Amino acid sequence: MFRFEKLSVWQKAIEFADGIYGVSKPFPVDERFGLTSQLRRAAVSISSNIAEGSGRTSDKDFAHFVQIAYGSLMEVVSQLQICRRQSLLTESAYSEFYANADELARMLSGLRSSLSDQKSS
Repeated sequence: MFRFEKLSVWQKAIEFADGIYGVSKPFPVDERFGLTSQLRRAAVSISSNIAEGSGRTSDKDFAHFVQIAYGSLMEVVSQLQICRRQSLLTESAYSEFYANADELARMLSGLRSSLSDQKSS
């Protein structure tokens, strides 16, 4: 098992991306290369950056990739708002994703803080 696979934040990010893929399947075909693609790539980027960062040689580098993952999560939140406003998502689906994104944001912030604490010790 790789280091990142043990991280609950990575596991949560994978579940989040799975949900994004599921909810975006019925999006209109004309959105396939637009919002659908952007939303999926940003969602995948969260777990990917956690994984890549965990392979770096320093906690400072890892923390940088966690920050990038956080930025990708913020992209997803923005894109979900657009999906909701375009009636591609129900209000309840939007609320569920928003709550999951909020939890994931807290987990990423916690990981980033713990990595910063370790490098200053």
